[in-house]
Amino acid sequence: MARIAGVNIPTAKRVPIALTYITGIGPHIADLICTAVGIDQARRVNQLTDAEVLAIREHIDANYTVEGDLRRETSMNIKRLMDLGCYRGLRHRKGLPVRGQRTHTNARTRKGPAKAIAGKKK
Repeated sequence: MARIAGVNIPTAKRVPIALTYITGIGPHIADLICTAVGIDQARRVNQLTDAEVLAIREHIDANYTVEGDLRRETSMNIKRLMDLGCYRGLRHRKGLPVRGQRTHTNARTRKGPAKAIAGKKK
């Protein structure tokens, strides 16, 4: 089991697919990492040597913000918006959609399950 950026990546999968299990690394970045380190994209994680895993780990640490640092940065950005009291911060604070979506219908993901209205019959 290879451990990169604090995440146990699956051993049976191809290297670019396994790297996407790390928060902050998508398919494109995973391909770039494989190219930069010089690993064939058809190889599986369990076929990698310890030196190759170490090279991947060092490349990610040097060039990308991933996992805990990325989550912390995102939450700090949201907290900053909320502290400023700007429109986006207020939407985050109220738990409503932030990017201009309608809320008359839909928006159930942000608003949560529908609440019954007392006295309404039909």
